[in-house]
Amino acid sequence: MNMNDGSPIPARERDRSEFSDFPHAMLREIYEQPGALIRTLDLYQVGHGLNVDMGRRLEAWTPPGGHAVIAASGSSRHSGLAAEIWLEELSGLDVDVEYASEYSLRSNFLPSNSACLVVSQSGETSDTLAALREAKRKGRRTLAITNAADSTMAREADISMPVAAGPERAIPATKSFTCQLAALYILALYEGLRGGMIDGAALQKLIGDLRAQGCQIERQLAAWQTRMAFLARKYKDASNFLYLGSGIHYAIAREGALKLKEASYVPAEGYPAGEIKHGPNALVSDSVPLVVIATFDPNHEASAQRYEKTVRLLEEMKAQGARVIALANAGDDAIRDLVTDSVEVEQAAEYLLPISEVVPFQLFAYFMAMERGIDMDRPRNLSKAVVENEP
Repeated sequence: MNMNDGSPIPARERDRSEFSDFPHAMLREIYEQPGALIRTLDLYQVGHGLNVDMGRRLEAWTPPGGHAVIAASGSSRHSGLAAEIWLEELSGLDVDVEYASEYSLRSNFLPSNSACLVVSQSGETSDTLAALREAKRKGRRTLAITNAADSTMAREADISMPVAAGPERAIPATKSFTCQLAALYILALYEGLRGGMIDGAALQKLIGDLRAQGCQIERQLAAWQTRMAFLARKYKDASNFLYLGSGIHYAIAREGALKLKEASYVPAEGYPAGEIKHGPNALVSDSVPLVVIATFDPNHEASAQRYEKTVRLLEEMKAQGARVIALANAGDDAIRDLVTDSVEVEQAAEYLLPISEVVPFQLFAYFMAMERGIDMDRPRNLSKAVVENEP
């Protein structure tokens, strides 16, 4: 089996951490995501509901209708951008997302009832740890979501919500990011229950939909690998990419652009789709393609409205002659006819589409690095955790 040419990797039910048939840790960890998502959900799901003990602990985190700041860096901040929408729309909590490195500079201006949520793969990132300690110094309640239950952040926060991604050796975050998304979505469900915006019947469906994400990703991985390897060969000479997404999908546009920069050294930026005509469109050319998230949930009114706006934008971009790669619902001929290349994603609930959407972007970054001869597991000038004792 030749992993370098995009040949599909056979799906397996068990965890892939022991497998040796992957040329790089990043690819292996991309394939570990279905199992990692299920393990993370198992930490908090009991039967058809959520762990009651964790729910009781979270009651002390922030008052219903209160305010929370999410402080994080890099990929973890992008998961926080998705969580901002989940928490506000599923629980009514007022949320702001800050760069962890900026939190200490702005904490004096936060409401007195503000709580602080820190998100970090390692639980040791110096800027995020400093934000946690500043929040505690100000008397804020704190919650940490990390991939290391014994990390400094997990120990020092008032409440710890670990994820079960398992060891992640490649520097670009993949499975830890999707597990962060899952944990943050679960947090929004807890808060929604506590605030009365979600009832027991709705909770069962939402948990079921979340659990289904692991199986959906598993089914699509081989096709995504083949498709993204092809697109990497086609677009390997691009000088820059602009990633576009609206609503909760903006977070994934940001993450897709970051993955490409980290793994392949190709400049890329993520923008809200509606912002393309407010400046960035001047960059669009044969050497600067667009990557547009055009998936949607037809059962979600706001998602359907967002989709219609995306279609209109793609019509304009086609008339302009832009080269466009689009993520689209499987079988969406309308999008396929408007873009240069499309990547199919199985339909899912609006709030859960981001967990699937990010995986093709991870694979695209991986294969772009392969095309450019770059060791994506150890990109230059980067480390897995930015800690205080680094030079």
